[in-house]
Amino acid sequence: MAMSGGLDSSVSAILLQEQGYEVIGVTLKLWNYENTCNAAHGADAIGDARDLASRLGIPHYVLDFTKEFRAIVIQNFIDEYLDGRTPNPCILCNIFLKWNSLIDKANELNCDGIATGHYAILNQKNGRFFVSKAKDEKKDQSYVLWGLPQHHLARTLFPLGNYTKEEIRSMAREMGFERLADKRESYDICFIPDNDYRNFLQKHVPDLERHCPSGNFIDISGKVVGKHHGYPFYTIGQRKGLEVAFGVPKYVCKINPQTHEITLGDKADLLSDRLQLTYCNLSKYDRIPPHFTGETKIRYRDAGQCSQVVQVDDCLHITFQNPVSAITPGQSAVVYEGDDVVAGGIIIGKS
Repeated sequence: MAMSGGLDSSVSAILLQEQGYEVIGVTLKLWNYENTCNAAHGADAIGDARDLASRLGIPHYVLDFTKEFRAIVIQNFIDEYLDGRTPNPCILCNIFLKWNSLIDKANELNCDGIATGHYAILNQKNGRFFVSKAKDEKKDQSYVLWGLPQHHLARTLFPLGNYTKEEIRSMAREMGFERLADKRESYDICFIPDNDYRNFLQKHVPDLERHCPSGNFIDISGKVVGKHHGYPFYTIGQRKGLEVAFGVPKYVCKINPQTHEITLGDKADLLSDRLQLTYCNLSKYDRIPPHFTGETKIRYRDAGQCSQVVQVDDCLHITFQNPVSAITPGQSAVVYEGDDVVAGGIIIGKS
């Protein structure tokens, strides 16, 4: 059981033990949180996980993957911004680090599978494993799990999928874990507790200003309309913080890292009805069915929009029934059929 010390993974461990599973707790240390305000991921959290494991009478291991996390997740996070894209580090961590590490430890300990505190439901049909949306729509995390391969899903449990967050809090209180029930939520990006990725880049990229100096804001026609502070500090769809007055709202529509130019436009200029995905992973089907229509989410909090999906070799071409706003290269798009994850991938751009 992946135990972060937080409410969700802790109650997951309790539920699994009550269901008769032999549970072994594993906490992954991925970042040096001691010098941050993110107590949900820091040394206190590791101690909380260890204390809960002791109360439950289960073994507990702490695995240090800080070097791997920096090499895989942090470096990609930096590289993507320097390439003018907007990354999603949690998804990368799930695909290339977290599940691999947990499965390896499970094999070492002769465990049948692994479990996490994600709000998602695992289903199986026609020999395929796939993730479906959780009961709690507000907490559903199926979007961040699109990249898990079949052999990992086959050995994964999501104990919280059929519960709401409030039900989990109530359970913790009823079980006598009041402190756990009142524990605050963790941050979306665990290594950026203040949610200021710009400050993170400045601290972790030597000579950032020299590599990515200020450049021109241009309009849709290519006319220079102002100066920016460096293209990594801006994202597609951004309106605030441009420091250029037009009298009407303007939005970041395109980032060109080669010319250091950022294109500003109107809200309508953000709209597009097509996108292309790469690094795709298919879940519910081994190949996208012909004439497939589903719903595609282009960001975590997106409601999803009706779309046609065509598979061309290893890429997915998606056409929306109605135009969507701010398609962002580097982010993930996830295709659903009802509540079921069909496929996901990384957005290249508008196709």
